[in-house]
Amino acid sequence: MYYYQHHIGDYRRDTGHLSLLEHGIYRQLLDLYYITEKPLDKTAAMRLICVRNTDECEAYYRVLTDFFQEIDGSIVHKRCDYEIVKFKDKSEKATKSIKTRWNKNKDLPDTFVLPTNNEGNTNLRTNKPINQDKASRKIAPAICPQDVPQSVWDDFVKQRASQKAPLSETALEGIRREAVKAGVTIEWALRECCSRGWRGFKAEWVPKSAVKSDDPNVMFGRRTK
Repeated sequence: MYYYQHHIGDYRRDTGHLSLLEHGIYRQLLDLYYITEKPLDKTAAMRLICVRNTDECEAYYRVLTDFFQEIDGSIVHKRCDYEIVKFKDKSEKATKSIKTRWNKNKDLPDTFVLPTNNEGNTNLRTNKPINQDKASRKIAPAICPQDVPQSVWDDFVKQRASQKAPLSETALEGIRREAVKAGVTIEWALRECCSRGWRGFKAEWVPKSAVKSDDPNVMFGRRTK
């Protein structure tokens, strides 16, 4: 999951006692939980959200005590698990609905083609030239994510447009997955694409020397295999 609803009222009610440091750690853990869609390893999670000094370690364990349960060595968040199951169920229902419609109509000819004088072939369902039908099918453009500055987003979209590669939500999700593999933020990945003229991003394209541990856009401190 790369999107989830943030219920401000529920959050403020449950976290009113947290310090600013604890708020930051809790939100980082929520994001990591939703991205991985599974319970977190307590030790690995500390490294992944960059908990380093003594104050951060103490705040980290206070947050775990308040909001997570430890089961078989993993930390579990009931609300996150509920939202993940609901998201997957909704996705599966949408997939089944599409398959049902497809199976219902698969025996029907997609187009009935008749030759005309000099106007090309015509789709009898829409009474439009077939090539016009295809041209009208546009890919829904991706929307700038909240964790990417608008200036970086505009530069990347402009670059993709110059390469005649419209940026869809599916393509953006692929870039984000590769960024997670590389241990960097989506912002870092898009900046790298702009500087190198890439239309996409692969974790293996980035040399280890390019990922600096002191860069705030580095999530894990080093690249993962």
